[in-house]
Amino acid sequence: MADEIDRRILRALHHSPRASFRLIGEVAGVSEQTAARRYQALRREGVMRVVGLVNPEAHGLARWITRIRCRPDRVASLADALTRRPDIAYVGLASGGSEIICMIHSPVDAARDDILLRQLPKAASVLDVSIDLLIHPFGTDSFSGWGGYGGHLTPEQVDLLTDDRSATPTGPQDPPGAEDTPLLDALAEDGRTTHTRLAELTGWSTARVARRLAALESSGALSYDIDLLAERLGHHLNATLWLRVTPAHLRQVGEELAGHDEVAFACAKSGEDNIMVVVTCRDAEDLYRYLTTRVAAVPGIDAYSVSIRVRRLKQAASLIAHGRLIPSSPA
Repeated sequence: MADEIDRRILRALHHSPRASFRLIGEVAGVSEQTAARRYQALRREGVMRVVGLVNPEAHGLARWITRIRCRPDRVASLADALTRRPDIAYVGLASGGSEIICMIHSPVDAARDDILLRQLPKAASVLDVSIDLLIHPFGTDSFSGWGGYGGHLTPEQVDLLTDDRSATPTGPQDPPGAEDTPLLDALAEDGRTTHTRLAELTGWSTARVARRLAALESSGALSYDIDLLAERLGHHLNATLWLRVTPAHLRQVGEELAGHDEVAFACAKSGEDNIMVVVTCRDAEDLYRYLTTRVAAVPGIDAYSVSIRVRRLKQAASLIAHGRLIPSSPA
């Protein structure tokens, strides 16, 4: 089980995924060598992975929240097929294992049937499908917003980690090209890969690597996420809340919920339930506490339902196998 030092290191990476070990050690209260050793142990044990992610919007793609209800005896094979597709993320089983919830990347003007035919294997085991457009993310634009594991830093320490990072893209649009593939593949495997190693893998100079990373990051085409295995941090219950909120309260509700430590991700979406919230709690009693205190205190929620994720199969860029995070594609 991770201790307080590990949690402070994770918190530092949450704020600055590519921060130096010297800086991480400084805010975690340990030496640079200890910070590096602890990080490598967490990564080696499959508790966490820092990954580089390409924004699907850079390629003209939207994100579609997809719920697939299946025959329970066939759900495993279908979920496995979806999990291994690079254009599908955040795959999990819910509703006692008979429903797959995932995120599909596809053009915003794609017809519903086109999305299904292109992305889903043909299977008589599929009983029902709903596909809704992710309209707007609240808070962080990724699923790394969960902060329930502790290790909180002071505002001064957060400033130290983030003083050279812009919260929003500031540069011109600069979508990745074919020449960026080796660079992006390496960062998908390890988002903390050094400039020197990236230069070796791409055949570029370190200066060119630095310039290209700066351009991709400032345009919003490239970002970094932290895949965490919450179970290894003592949080064993994962749930998705489907909220019904009037348009007048949509932004207020979404932003307030996104700020909760229990929340990994919140977004506005199309469909009858117009806000989706992904939460991580210690157990059922912890979820009950969260629903009856923090969620209950948010005005504007007219109705809600809860899907319990009984198994997570894929996060941003990691598969979950045998209780460990592993790369979603071979290194």
